[in-house]
Amino acid sequence: MGRATMVLGTLGATLGFPLSVSGQAALWDSAGRILQAAPAAAAGYTRYNFPRRDITLRLGDVVVAPGLALGSWAGLAGGVDSAIAMGDLVLLPGELAAVLRELQAGGLEVTAIHNHLVGEQPALSYVHFHGEGSVFSLAAAIDRALRRTATPRPAGAAAPAPLSIDTAMVFGVLGIRGRASGAVAQLAPVLVPGAVTAHGRTLVAALAYGSPINLQQVAADRMVGAGDFAVLEGGVAPLVHALTSHGITATALHSHLIGEVPRVYYVHFWADGKPEAVLEGLRAALDAVHQ
Repeated sequence: MGRATMVLGTLGATLGFPLSVSGQAALWDSAGRILQAAPAAAAGYTRYNFPRRDITLRLGDVVVAPGLALGSWAGLAGGVDSAIAMGDLVLLPGELAAVLRELQAGGLEVTAIHNHLVGEQPALSYVHFHGEGSVFSLAAAIDRALRRTATPRPAGAAAPAPLSIDTAMVFGVLGIRGRASGAVAQLAPVLVPGAVTAHGRTLVAALAYGSPINLQQVAADRMVGAGDFAVLEGGVAPLVHALTSHGITATALHSHLIGEVPRVYYVHFWADGKPEAVLEGLRAALDAVHQ
């Protein structure tokens, strides 16, 4: 961390002024150097991605792309000395204990430990975390936790791959635009209406309770999907019903947060079938949440 960045952040915090756009960029770049990952602007926060390209993950006869279900990440929002960090770490069984110890030592609260998939090989654990404080302290704590894993870093972008998923069909059927690379398309709507608070502050919606929907084109006539829908209590039953009715398996139902108001539930899924059928089922699930 350079002296200029430190002075800029300290003055901004001390005087109560928000950092300029260039100051914010320098802040997130500095955190990225600690995390060895490029900052990516998201809706209301800055995201750092650490895809587990070191893991060859199989579910049945599908080799799961890192962008589908192997996306470790951390998100930062707020000011230099009043930041909030959240994220999700994808861990192999032998990494879990050491990462939990490191997160605790760094002052990061573990808010969930669970599965997102069912029947994957190797079996994975997903650890969600939350922390508040200095951007640099939070980034350093996350960095130390990542060092307890085989997560590849620097976490640069993968080599460009020709687009092999029909994004016009995906985005058109689901009614949501996203991004795509190679065989994978990613969307992240926010389905919870209104504000959610926790720990005395209003949470950044996309950071705390976005709904990642990831799709992988396996063959011309086959698509798989994974992700989770973050919904309020009343949305859980109609969502699971819509998924099940369309041949999509709800693989987990649980929390990612602690102490949030109102309570948010996360329904993970695995879809596998003809692209039109998979997209129709996911669109039905989205519609069910909005009814």
